[in-house]
Amino acid sequence: MEKKKRVAEMVRRLKRLYPDPHSCLLHSNPFELLVATILSAQTTDAHVNKVTARLFRKYRSVADYASTPLPQLQNDLNSVNFYNTKAKNIQNTAKLILAEFGGMVPQNMEDLVRLPGVARKTANIVLYDAFGKCEGIAVDTHVKRLVNRLGLTTFGDPVKIERDLMAVVAKKDWGRFAHMLVLHGRAVCPARKPRHDACAIRDLCPSSESW
Repeated sequence: MEKKKRVAEMVRRLKRLYPDPHSCLLHSNPFELLVATILSAQTTDAHVNKVTARLFRKYRSVADYASTPLPQLQNDLNSVNFYNTKAKNIQNTAKLILAEFGGMVPQNMEDLVRLPGVARKTANIVLYDAFGKCEGIAVDTHVKRLVNRLGLTTFGDPVKIERDLMAVVAKKDWGRFAHMLVLHGRAVCPARKPRHDACAIRDLCPSSESW
């Protein structure tokens, strides 16, 4: 089956399984989603949600993150991997948003990736989940693992993987495609032992026969 048609069929089946896919990171506004996504690098969503449950009660505005003493913010994040760097990035991001964007999270890729700690993955998540915009496909560890197994890319670099996916996934599905793969990876296709017997797209997956 030609790759675009195969991907379209994957998307059709995954939509039935995951009709309302979205980020698992809890948030109530775009800046909270931005903070949570920065924190989620090499940290589970479940742990980030525990941390942000306290964090978002304490820091109520962009200005709060910008003005708090950095050691205090680092202490509030100290159970997260690489918390010192992430705290610096979050604070500097808050300062830049206040200085250049009127205190509002920018709504385009070009401005988002200027923010400290924000690469395309984070920007894609914020654009889709906060603003309903699709400018690319968020490539995290789950997406990277699944698209390699599905034969949709041969690359390991997230930017190159994203480019391959954008060429075969319909643009209207870019945002939800990444979230559906994350959900499918967690439920059916983990790293060590994929559950092929429970996989709705097994017949579309070239790696299924090698396990």
